[in-house]
Amino acid sequence: MARTESIVNELRNDIVAGVFPAGDRLIELQLCERYASGRAVARAALVQLESEGLVVRQPNRGATVRRISVSEAIEITEARSALERLIAARAARNATEIDRDELRGIVADMRISVANGDAARYSTLNRTLHGRLCEIGHHEIATDLVHNLRNRAVSHQYRLAMMPGRPNESLEQHAAIVDAVVAGDEAAAADAMEAHLGSVLSVLSRWGDAH
Repeated sequence: MARTESIVNELRNDIVAGVFPAGDRLIELQLCERYASGRAVARAALVQLESEGLVVRQPNRGATVRRISVSEAIEITEARSALERLIAARAARNATEIDRDELRGIVADMRISVANGDAARYSTLNRTLHGRLCEIGHHEIATDLVHNLRNRAVSHQYRLAMMPGRPNESLEQHAAIVDAVVAGDEAAAADAMEAHLGSVLSVLSRWGDAH
């Protein structure tokens, strides 16, 4: 069971990182070779990731990385907004001085990435910041749900980060969230998070209208 969990985590991380993009076939024998596992373990990992919405398994066709439509990405972001409002408020309540320094440091690194035009690095830092807010917020149920939702919509998140001008806009939104958390202002942190994800929804809605 421990080995299966390890392979699940490794494969999930690879999907989220784009090693296996949406639509890619996940062939059991190749997974066994990549993760040094048996077929039963690889198959169990695919079953688990199917339950998380990351993988699609079809009879006689095998498994593929699930494609997420824009309409589904919008619903995922709406759900995230409700959950991450709560998380941001709790982070403002719980953050220690060490946490505050770390959050400031992440935003500083984001500014450097934007200045250097390094959208891929910015995307990674974006995930890091949201992840740290979840950890600081100490709400296990909300955190589990948010991680699952973010993972499912990862391809759209990466596309957002690659949009010209989007990192600059997103940066200031993240800075506002961190400023509120650092100030211990729960209401402002929740509102800043909602504004940020509202901006994401606006972009996704325009993508939906274009199709």
